[in-house]
Amino acid sequence: NKTSGRSGHLEDGPGTEDPSVTLFREYLRLKTVHPEPNYDAAIRFLERIAEELALPMKKVEVLILTAGSVCPGRVVAIITWVGSRPELKSVVLNSHTDVVPVYEEHWKHDPFAAVKDEHGNIYGRGSQDMKCVTIHHLVFLMFLTDEEVGGHKGMETFVKHPEFQKLNIGFALDEGLANPTNANTVFYGEKNPWWITVRCPGSPGHGSRFVENTAAEKLRRVINSFLEFREKEKTRLNTNECFTLGDVTTVNMTMVKGGVAYNVVPAEMDVSFDLRIPPTVNLQEFEEKIKAWCKEAGEDVTYDFAQKHMDQNFTSTEESDPWWHAFSSTCKAMNMTLKKEIFPAATDSRFIREEGLPAIGFSPMNLTPILLHDHNEYLNEQVFLRGIQVYERLVPALASVPPLSGEE
Repeated sequence: NKTSGRSGHLEDGPGTEDPSVTLFREYLRLKTVHPEPNYDAAIRFLERIAEELALPMKKVEVLILTAGSVCPGRVVAIITWVGSRPELKSVVLNSHTDVVPVYEEHWKHDPFAAVKDEHGNIYGRGSQDMKCVTIHHLVFLMFLTDEEVGGHKGMETFVKHPEFQKLNIGFALDEGLANPTNANTVFYGEKNPWWITVRCPGSPGHGSRFVENTAAEKLRRVINSFLEFREKEKTRLNTNECFTLGDVTTVNMTMVKGGVAYNVVPAEMDVSFDLRIPPTVNLQEFEEKIKAWCKEAGEDVTYDFAQKHMDQNFTSTEESDPWWHAFSSTCKAMNMTLKKEIFPAATDSRFIREEGLPAIGFSPMNLTPILLHDHNEYLNEQVFLRGIQVYERLVPALASVPPLSGEE
């Protein structure tokens, strides 16, 4: 695995497996799955790799301030490959170790066995999101936790930590998505996740009566407003050939709560939505729209946010930008087609961009169906190995960007 600094061995011998693939499958077998991810196993794995590479690894615990108290957060692992001029800005390759839950009954193979079938497809939770990229990266990278549950105990807190400042970041690479075509998707910005709960109080009563001003009536109006807007955005996406999912606001109703018994009209009903809003949208105006929907639904309807991000930063994709030029020209030299988009969901990159730093989301997984968070997530070993070759070219190019203004 040349990417991780070991010598050669990119070719399989008779009846053997490429050692990079073996390492990838070993990593997939670690159960870093929510709701109880085994982060200790991931840290031990990374410590072993760092030792094999003779590279220093630093573990930084981030602390969370909750209700006025300081609580333990998560451990950020940082493996560093020091360049010839360490005083210059660094290139950070970021990945997260956690993966989302699975419904094992829907998988054709054990999602944590890293089974490789006769076609070379490697099945496992995290094969696309994003343990493959972790193995690709192993040069100068950070391993974060809790990305799959919002990143509050991981990157969101770590960017405020003194150790983050010490990294002196000039440019960051993070996760992207697979692409079923021959192109590779590159993400220069991402949507803002808003997780919102709307609370609808109403008059309680007996289930046999026509109770007026019920919570359910208000709830129905709220749901209708959100879902009507959802249909409008869906129509915009389907009728504009230039649009991708990152260009429209997605709305999904994810939870409904209320009621204590069949024959009791509840005093309150709540509904929750997952909104993903493009950075091109005026977020203040959008919240005013939500306020109007709540007011139209009835008296005393309120809302609160479990998550509300307001980042509207983009990373430059102009050829005059030295970081983008190094990235894009290297890909072009490898005959790679790049498709620039806004990321339709959320990654740790948004916290890096909020600090005013350039970050690109990129996973070299073309000719691959998008299966993150889906049943039977897999990645073909040849696509995986091609990704290593891509990073073998990308990392030196990014590490060789000439000193920027003020760095001399």
